[in-house]
This record gives sequence, C-alpha cells and structure tokens, in this order.
Amino acid sequence: HGEPAEVARRGARGLDRALLIGLGDASGLPPSGWVDAGGYLMGQLMSRRIASAAVLVDCASGAPDPQSAAEIALGMTLRSYAYRRFKTRPSADNGNGNGKQAEPGEFVILCRHPEKAAEAWRRQQALGEGVMLARELVNEPANVLGPEEFAATAEKLRELGCEVEVLDEERMRELKMGSFLSVGVGSVRPPRLAVIQWWGRDKGRTRPVAFIGKGVVFDTGGLSMKPAKGMEDMKGDMAGAACVTGLMHALAARKAHVNAVGLIGLVENMPSGSATRPGDIVTSMSGQTIEILNTDAEGRLVLADVLWYCQERFKPKAMIDLATLTGAIIVALGKEHAGLFSNDDKLAERLLQAGLDTGEKLWRMPLDAAYDREIDSKNADVKNIGGQYGGAITAAQFLQRFVNDKAWAHLDIAGTGMASNRSEINEGWASGFGVRLLNRLVESHYEG
Repeated sequence: HGEPAEVARRGARGLDRALLIGLGDASGLPPSGWVDAGGYLMGQLMSRRIASAAVLVDCASGAPDPQSAAEIALGMTLRSYAYRRFKTRPSADNGNGNGKQAEPGEFVILCRHPEKAAEAWRRQQALGEGVMLARELVNEPANVLGPEEFAATAEKLRELGCEVEVLDEERMRELKMGSFLSVGVGSVRPPRLAVIQWWGRDKGRTRPVAFIGKGVVFDTGGLSMKPAKGMEDMKGDMAGAACVTGLMHALAARKAHVNAVGLIGLVENMPSGSATRPGDIVTSMSGQTIEILNTDAEGRLVLADVLWYCQERFKPKAMIDLATLTGAIIVALGKEHAGLFSNDDKLAERLLQAGLDTGEKLWRMPLDAAYDREIDSKNADVKNIGGQYGGAITAAQFLQRFVNDKAWAHLDIAGTGMASNRSEINEGWASGFGVRLLNRLVESHYEG
C-alpha cells in the first residue's frame, strides 16, 4: 500500500478530513487483498484515533462489488481487535493492540448494490466473530481459562444452534482414553472433551467433516519441564482448540449448509506427585500402547485418542486436526507457513489452495513409512518422541497411527497460531490462524 496522505477539509459539511491511500492496480490484488486493504485502512484510522469514517474505494471499474466491500469490512473488523480484558487504566494506543482506545463508531463503505453487500457482510461478520473468538481464547491467561472454563465457552455455541456435549474424566475413563488422560494427571484441574456438532446440510446426519483441536490450556512440559524463559507463552498451547471453536461459531452463525463436527481435547500439563513419568506406558483408546519418553510431547497423546474417538463415533468424510505441536515446524518453516501433513492428496491440495485464498498459508511436509522406525518402541507399540531430527514429521507419523482409512490432514500451527508475525489484519499476539482457512475449505468443497 502507498504512503497515506491526509488532507484537511475545513468548512466541508460533516467532513473533518480526508485520508488518501493508494492501492495500486486493484486488478492485481491477491485473493485476500481486499481483506488486507481493509486491515491497513483500519490501522491508519486507529493510529489517528479516527472512530468513524466513510470509506470510498475508487477503482478503474468503479466502486467495489458487494463481496469486495464485505471483505474490506472484514479486514477492518479484524484489525480493530485488541485484547483489553485486564487493562484497567487508559493508556496511549498507537494501533498496536496495547492499551485502551476509543471504541470504534460507525464506518460506512460505499459500494455497488448495498443490499447484496449487506448479505455478503452477514457471512463475513460471522467469520470475523469466529476469528476474534479464537484470538480471545488464545490470549486468555491460563488461571482464567482452564479445561472446564474452555468447555463452558464451547457450550455457548448452543445459542447459535450447535449441539454441544462435554465428556468428563469419568466418561473418558469409560472410553479407555488412557493416552489423553495421562496428560492431565499432574494437574488439579480435570480434563474435558467438548464435542460441537453443526448439522446444517441435512438432518439425516450424513457423514460430517470433522475438525479436531489440541487444547492444552497450559503446558509446563510436565516432569520433562520446559525452561522458565518463555514458558508464559504456553497459555497459547490450545490455539488448535481455539481455532476449532471459532470455526464452529462461524459456520453456525452464517448458517453454513454443511454437516460439521468439532472436537477439542482440553487438559493442563503440570508436574506433581501424580504426574506421568518418563518411561510410563499407557494404553490408548485404539488399544495401542504408548511408551511416554518425554512428557513434553503431550499434544500428540491428546490427539491420538480424540482422533480415534472421532472416527469411531462420526465416521467422518474427512478429519483435520490443528495443534501447536512442535517447535521443529518453526525451525523448518518459520512463522509464515503452517505445516501440512496428509494421507490424502486431494484433501492436501484443497487445504493448500484455501491457504493461498485466505493468506493463511500452508506448506506440505512429508509423511513416509521410513520415519516410523524413529517412533518404534522396544517396550510398547509406539513411543511418543523420535530421534534428534525431523521432530514435526515424527509427530505427524505418530498421529497417523491413530487414523484408519479416513482422509486426514494434520496442521502444525506452532509458528502461526500464537506469537506469529504481525500482519495487516492482526497486530496482537494471538492470530486466530486457521478459522478463515478452514471456513474457505468448507465453502469451496463441503457446502452444497
């Protein structure tokens, strides 16, 4: 975007000033260009403490079409988000998401066919709400958001027409989820598994598309404890579950014509006298035994049982899990792409394209039986860590052992779900990564 120019308009009725921003050739904008443009515009308005404005986009083809206008509004909405819950005193805010600021007033976007734009905005508004819900959950401190509190947030989706049930520790024991339960035994806060169902396509409940999220509300590493430096960021180790919750909100709020289920495994990983020890062997819901060599490789233990439960109960046409799973994916891809692992080429291609369409970019990583020897255990069916190298790959290989013949994809969002690079639509710590990506996937391939 070009450098903005501000023009004073003294005496003009109802107009204090004009802000001119160059977009270049609008026909050359990327698929997410209008969303990014809206975010950039809102950033400029916020930095000038402008709480209301009329937005005129002057393209060679005239005013933007209804969909483009709605996407501009979405970008403005996302850029306006800041986590303010615990700010008690006003402070200067330059648009970076810190401190108190005036609540936005009214923004009017001038466009062709405003009635159609309003309908397009209804869908985009629902999507924006889902992204901001995900961000809010990731930003919450762990003393406020435990497994039970997170599950209660999921239960609020009933107001939008979702069916929500929460499995407690007793029920998970009945289901023999020994892998999942091993993660939370060191914490005084009991685990929960929230199951969110949206039957928007038909009431016959044909095979849904399933989304599974890792929801470790705080991860100390357990007895394999993490270093103190940076441990505060582990409040965001539930970004996968936050994305699934935000996505289900978006689908329900816009009345998506799709059958979808979201499952979030919620647990806290703490050290104590009752915590899982390195060397312990547990039995998963699938019946496979797992030797736990490192209690800090806990997310895969949660997902192993949730993936199996999802397959057994819902027989989904596709399963996609999201998890802040490995630091190794950040070493490989930095913070620009999330890692994509999949056993199905068609699903992988669809996800890659959805990433390009939304700017929530993915990069496909290998799955190969050659890596399995890294997680073969001499004492159990599988061990929960591999060797020194390829940690993101061996983690995905571990998960694949708990997937049958279903089309499945694993998104490792450790570099993009929290503390990610700032963008035109997000200046905060939590990005809400994955909500727009998966909403686009659903729109393009599962609605109808």
